[in-house]
Amino acid sequence: MSLDGTNSYLISAPGASASVVVDPGPADEGHLRRLADAGSVELILVTHRHADHTAGSLRLHELTGAPVRAADPRHCHGGGEPLQDGETIQAAGVTVQVLATPGHTSDSVCFHLPDDGQHGSVLTGDTILGRGTTMLDYPDGRLGDYLESLDRLEALGQATVLPAHGPVLPSLAAITRGYREHRHERLAQIRAALVRLGGDPSVADVADAVYADVEPSVRRAAEMSVAAQLDYLRGQAEA
Repeated sequence: MSLDGTNSYLISAPGASASVVVDPGPADEGHLRRLADAGSVELILVTHRHADHTAGSLRLHELTGAPVRAADPRHCHGGGEPLQDGETIQAAGVTVQVLATPGHTSDSVCFHLPDDGQHGSVLTGDTILGRGTTMLDYPDGRLGDYLESLDRLEALGQATVLPAHGPVLPSLAAITRGYREHRHERLAQIRAALVRLGGDPSVADVADAVYADVEPSVRRAAEMSVAAQLDYLRGQAEA
């Protein structure tokens, strides 16, 4: 559950006169100027609302004049329209397909580049990371939604994973299967902890039992994941 810095991507077709920026990142002037100085920017896309992805968006728009598009209208700038699930965007000579993938946050999207290499590639934001596993920003992010998003991504097969944190990975389908197995393992651990603890344990109590080995820096993320999993289990029990 540890994170590297945010990866910003510049994408374009060979010979294109402009590029698309995905996830400008935080409000780091040096980083944003490097993106702007790389060449003309036609469009800025955002995978989700968290500040390490969006805080630099308005400034990059100011530097480049490019519109900013996100699923959440609050993070659209410069006339950019909110992203729609299933939408196909043509920009910088590249085809970009928008996939709604809620779970990490309710507004999370991934960007499928079907023509990138033999199997295509997917910019996964924080839905799939280059290392470790993602947290669920509960109550905005929910486990049921996340598991459905993993199913949707698995259907894209051997596409290359371009995550917002960590290194590029091969085979999206294999990665999503591993993520799903991890979630179900955690659910089993939480069920066992609930039996062992008895009564009505708090989120902190369950986190102590299941995430005892996490670093203090990611303790809050662990507790949010526990809360999301408890909510999911309650929903299953009520179904």
